[in-house]
Amino acid sequence: MFYLKRNLPLAERAARLALAAAALTVAYVWSDIAPLAWAAGVSACTLAGTAIVGFCPACALLGRKPVAR
Repeated sequence: MFYLKRNLPLAERAARLALAAAALTVAYVWSDIAPLAWAAGVSACTLAGTAIVGFCPACALLGRKPVAR
């Protein structure tokens, strides 16, 4: 089984989900400007994915320790 130790606290996970919703809204608004819409959409997917899983690879590379559940 694939297991990742969570390194994002609950408050940060909620903030990432809110930012993902905002980025998705920006992607929809900028849908006529294709490169910006794609960048905002990819950012939204990345933020939502790390928030749902609770693990951020970039934070792990910078030395963030796992949080207690």
